[in-house]
Amino acid sequence: MKLLHTSDWHLGRTLYGKKRYDEFDAFLNWLIQVIEREEMDALIIAGDIFDTTTPSNRAQELYYNFLARVAACGTCRHIVIVAGNHDSPTFLNAPRDLLRAFNVHVVGHGDADTMDEQVLVLRNANATPEMIVCAVPYLRDKDLRTAEAGESIADKERKLVEGIRGHYARVAALAEQKKAELGGNIPVVVTGHLFTAGGHIIDGDGVRDLYIGSLAHVTAGIFSACFDYVALGHLHVPQRVGGSETIRYSGSPIPMGFGEAKQQKSLSHVQFRGSEASVRLIQVPCFQPLERIQGDWEHIKKCLDEIAARKDGAWVEVIYEGAEVLGDLRERLETLTANRGLEILRVKNNRVMEQVLRQQAAEETLEDLGVHEVFARCLDGLDLSEPQRMELLQTHEETLASLRNDDARAE
Repeated sequence: MKLLHTSDWHLGRTLYGKKRYDEFDAFLNWLIQVIEREEMDALIIAGDIFDTTTPSNRAQELYYNFLARVAACGTCRHIVIVAGNHDSPTFLNAPRDLLRAFNVHVVGHGDADTMDEQVLVLRNANATPEMIVCAVPYLRDKDLRTAEAGESIADKERKLVEGIRGHYARVAALAEQKKAELGGNIPVVVTGHLFTAGGHIIDGDGVRDLYIGSLAHVTAGIFSACFDYVALGHLHVPQRVGGSETIRYSGSPIPMGFGEAKQQKSLSHVQFRGSEASVRLIQVPCFQPLERIQGDWEHIKKCLDEIAARKDGAWVEVIYEGAEVLGDLRERLETLTANRGLEILRVKNNRVMEQVLRQQAAEETLEDLGVHEVFARCLDGLDLSEPQRMELLQTHEETLASLRNDDARAE
């Protein structure tokens, strides 16, 4: 069996207002070529197929066209899709009965009532079992614990970790039972959309905190030894977990932000001989060049000249950090890049910002600040003791998590 592991497509995502449908389309076309060239037997997409719970018509078109083309190519016998925290479980599940006819298995919900649906036996054309997949999606707070009056943040975190651990223990037990019934040395694969302790992220990649507090970052110890490969999603940097070759994040296939501009994206190609897995990475080409330029004016000018000479239609982020205050930075950039085949999507003038902040006047836009930083700036203007500040920050985190859970329940 040959398995291709990918995740975090975020179809429909924009970059500072710039639509990226051509980039997503190019990636999906390339992915089909890889599936055919490598003669992949199965494909796993470990969550965050879409960037929002209400994807645009164009994003849906890309998704369904891809599934139809893979089903028609005759090479890949199975596609397993699980929901991520950006996805709507209800939306993904809606066409699953139809998709199952094409050997596309979709698992949106991760509650206890759907446990049997999360443990799949994949069979070949002769109905011979060839792989067991524990298709575990993003486990939402309401799937893992029952809220109780008066419980502390530590109690909530403990219940979350216990809930995640318990869920994976139950699917492992069910997988082992099925494997014993089927007989033979068939591999067992499990998916997950979660944050493991020590996981590497990049500033500005859009990876959201999944639960309140960092203690809910689980360790590799939650995965049973019966799992021959663990296909993870949520973190955008391709990486191993706990040094294991067979517990991996595939990472996002395209850069989600300028912080990932120089990162080599990849897919995980997993070859099984019996239940023994070996992994190699397939590098994903760059479909839309991104560049981050950071420095003084002369450095920025030099870099823009070099980028323009490539004529590859790069999108650029400029961060000015020179000693000289340039109030006309944007105008200079527009003049320098006019009709040169590149596009500046974001300009951040740190020198002007420092001057303005010293004068107690804010010139930043909300685009420059995250939700946590906005709240922290509000607290900076108040006369608070450190305990009061920490309590308010904690309450703010709880409120955000509650709003995310309300959105999930509304689906």
